[in-house]
Amino acid sequence: MQILNSELKYEEFLANLRDASNKALILDYDGTLAPFRKNPSEAYPYEGIPELLNPIIEMPDTRVVIISGRWTKDLIPLLKLKNQPEIWGTHGIERLKPDGTYHTAELDERALQALARVDEWCEANGLENKCEKKPGSLAIHWRGLDDSRIKDIKNKVDLILPNIPDSSRLDLHKFDGGVELRIPSRDKGDAVTTIMNEMPEGTPGVYMGDDLTDEDAFKAIKKWGIGILVRKEFRATAADVWIKPPDEVKDFLKSWS
Repeated sequence: MQILNSELKYEEFLANLRDASNKALILDYDGTLAPFRKNPSEAYPYEGIPELLNPIIEMPDTRVVIISGRWTKDLIPLLKLKNQPEIWGTHGIERLKPDGTYHTAELDERALQALARVDEWCEANGLENKCEKKPGSLAIHWRGLDDSRIKDIKNKVDLILPNIPDSSRLDLHKFDGGVELRIPSRDKGDAVTTIMNEMPEGTPGVYMGDDLTDEDAFKAIKKWGIGILVRKEFRATAADVWIKPPDEVKDFLKSWS
């Protein structure tokens, strides 16, 4: 573990966290709770993670939330949790509460049409097997492929937006192992802000994530608590603490109680 924020009194924060009558544990999934896999449908949690999360979810003083870039329906089968926590999918566009209540953010109709054209373009150019379709976004993956195949996919990706009408209504985001074309809407920082504003005043919170898409959340959580970067190799970040998966993630979850 490495403290990145020189002003952070980490042990004091953890002590205050343990004593708090309400607290929030907000977690990314891929790269944080689960290893990356060439086949995303096989990215199950690290061994021991569900067993550590289950009792935390049951704690009356803790609100556990998972915020993922995945479509919620694709994430749920992977979790292997006794009780389903609140889940925000597609970087905060979707919200699924533990009671089953589901909501999606409103999305621009012309942007949705542009995204449909991107999907058609990908199918016409041999990328259909590398596309992950989600509400409001489409991700193109190349993790685990050889260099020549990655170069070929990247070259095709560069041609997408110039060939799509209304492509200016879409944002292109890079992530580890691919890119995502997304309708501008909510991001993980917006989700964190909504979650924490729903909590009693003074509630401390922690956000754990690994990817560039988690940076908005790291910035947002600073008002209430700390961000924890979960990566085997360090990168520049707005997070306050850096830990390595999976052992240091497990150590942190063990310390929650």
